[in-house]
Amino acid sequence: MRLGKDLTGKPIISVTDGRLVGYAKDLYVNKDLYWVTGIYTGSEGLIGRKDKLIQRDHVVVFGIDAILVKNAEVETHNKELDDVDDWQRLDKLRGRGVDTPGGTKVGVIGDIIVGEEGEVDGFSLSRVHIEGPVADNGTIPRAAVVDTGRVDGVMTIDLQKVENFHLAKEAPSETKEENGDE
Repeated sequence: MRLGKDLTGKPIISVTDGRLVGYAKDLYVNKDLYWVTGIYTGSEGLIGRKDKLIQRDHVVVFGIDAILVKNAEVETHNKELDDVDDWQRLDKLRGRGVDTPGGTKVGVIGDIIVGEEGEVDGFSLSRVHIEGPVADNGTIPRAAVVDTGRVDGVMTIDLQKVENFHLAKEAPSETKEENGDE
C-alpha cells in the first residue's frame, strides 16, 4: 500500500537525459477520484499565478525513490490545459468528512492509496468515528464510494461494502492460523 504522501517530496527525473525536472509537491486526482491525473510541482508569478504541473500521461514510473517522466520538457502550466479545472489537489481532499447515506459520520480523509499505475485504490482515514473493521484498518476501498463529496464537501460511502472488503481480506489469514500454517 502506497499513500499519496509517499510520492510528495520525491524528485522528478527525466528518463531521456537523467535531468532533475523538479519535486512533487502534491498530486492531482480526477474529479471522480479514480486516477492520479497529474503532479503539482509549484507555482510561479506574482500576479496571475500559474500552477506548474506534470500530466499523468508523461509519467513513466511512480518509483520508490523518484518519479520518472518521459523527458525534461513535460512540465506545463494549469492555464494551458482545458480539463485541469476538473482535477482536484490531494491537499484539498485531505480533511474531507466521510459519512453514510443515512448520515452516520465515519471519519475524515487523510490520504489516498495509490496503485502501481497511478489509480486510486482507496482512502486512508486520519480520524475514524465508528468501531469495527473500518476502525481496525483505517482505510476505505474506492469501490465503496457512493459520492465523492465534490459538491457538498462530504464523501458518502457504502459502509457494508467497506466492512465486507475488510472481512474478506482478513478471512484467508484466519484460515491459515486455524490450520497452523503460519
